[in-house]
Amino acid sequence: EFTITEIKTGKQRTIRINMQLQQHIRDCYEHINPVGINAPVLISQKGTVYTVQRINVMLKEIKKKYRLQIGNFSCHSLRKTFGRQVYNMNNDNSELALVKLMELFNHSSVSITKRYLGLRQEELLNTYDCLSF
Repeated sequence: EFTITEIKTGKQRTIRINMQLQQHIRDCYEHINPVGINAPVLISQKGTVYTVQRINVMLKEIKKKYRLQIGNFSCHSLRKTFGRQVYNMNNDNSELALVKLMELFNHSSVSITKRYLGLRQEELLNTYDCLSF
């Protein structure tokens, strides 16, 4: 577990990383061979830390290079993808998943989280499926 402070809100959040991800991070860490334990890991060839904006540009370049058939591909879309994955993996208890995601995303209501994940739009579109002629 580790605690981070969100820049936007100033709130602290504790994050737990499962064993599989810990191993993946360990492998990547050994591969990049950082200067020290507190050294940034995402640094340019010039030795400067990548900004969020630069990482977003790099993600767009990856999308173009590999012809990925996705809409937006940014740091923020990765956050949304995480939320959608958590929701989809908890179909049997989707309301509880939404409450947890609401808290993780710091949303004020479940309805905002549903809209954020695109679930509300899906629900509305599914309304048309019940029509029969």
